[in-house]
Amino acid sequence: MKTSETQLLDVLITTADKSLQSIAEKIITGKRINFNEGILLFEKGSLPFLGTLANYVREQKHGNKTYFNRNFHIEPTNVCVFSCKFCAYSRLYAHREEGWELSIEQMLDIVKSYDEKPVTEVHIVGGVHPKMDLNFFTSLLKAIKAHRPNLHIKAFTPVELDYMFRKAKVSVEEGMRIAHEAGLDSLPGGGAEIFHPEIREKICADKVDAEGWLHIHKTAHQLGMHTNATMLYGHIEQYWHRVDHMERLRKLQDETGGFNTFIPLKFRNKDNDMSHVPESTIIEDLKMYAVARLYLDNFAHIKAYWPMLGRKNAQLTLQFGVNDIDGTIDDSTKIYSMAGSEEQNPSMSTADLVTLIKQVNRHPIERDTLYNEIRDYSNLSYKDIVANPLLN
Repeated sequence: MKTSETQLLDVLITTADKSLQSIAEKIITGKRINFNEGILLFEKGSLPFLGTLANYVREQKHGNKTYFNRNFHIEPTNVCVFSCKFCAYSRLYAHREEGWELSIEQMLDIVKSYDEKPVTEVHIVGGVHPKMDLNFFTSLLKAIKAHRPNLHIKAFTPVELDYMFRKAKVSVEEGMRIAHEAGLDSLPGGGAEIFHPEIREKICADKVDAEGWLHIHKTAHQLGMHTNATMLYGHIEQYWHRVDHMERLRKLQDETGGFNTFIPLKFRNKDNDMSHVPESTIIEDLKMYAVARLYLDNFAHIKAYWPMLGRKNAQLTLQFGVNDIDGTIDDSTKIYSMAGSEEQNPSMSTADLVTLIKQVNRHPIERDTLYNEIRDYSNLSYKDIVANPLLN
């Protein structure tokens, strides 16, 4: 079996394009590629070329380790004041009877339902509801921390936070401090979509812009919090929009070092105002992950969200730069299933997730939200995990 180094040599030998060879040489020697080179990778890079390079970088950073965590999601509401064209999930406030709204008590009951389970993270995101304001959510954060102090709360996109802060008439800095002190531990990466205004104006014109999104994450980093970043790809954007998006993230990461991971999110066209836009192919998906790994040299981790891609496709990404496939999820997450994702009931047991990773000869490592390693499952069988309640 060839190593990543010999595969890389084979690809370089068989790649006739001198510009691609030059980019590969920069990457291999640890030099940063520039904006135009990022575009060139999308335009000219073959799937074997990109995959081999991305896998080389992935293995230089992480070897065969593939991370996952044990988490669950809470979606407070799908009622939203915004009308993003790609969204199949939300219901406008004027039609809120078609959606759902959870009380603090109902959400705390969800948390309590995991009391006997060794989850480490709760992920809370949802629509932007005018009555679910900063006071509402700080009360929720405090209630969760009072019940289970060690549970890491990763919650609220900048879209939600921006609305909360403006409604409460507080600055981003003051609002983030209030939320952090109430129990908010880190931010997910949602709401980024595509940063460039040329695209943002067409798909999500009424919500926080790129500068606002980045400012909230920068403020979180300055408070000592870690955050994630995403990009919604495969709709009406061009390659240079993707590179522009990653360039803005790379610059902020140079400045703060506060991002944990980057998560490309595949556009899905079911039941939304962009249903006429075809979805990207699996080849395009894998190219996206590979280029992300090559361009975002200062991001430690690249994550594939398996409920969106499906289990088999998520396995494929582990050869294209990805070293994290999210978590057990363990709920009926609706944001992606309503948009037509591959997994309509996104829940996997620990044993299933470990098996998924092992099937492609990677080493499954359970992590916490901040990528502290909790347990190496490499030498545990499916039966071993299932038989131990603390492991499954």
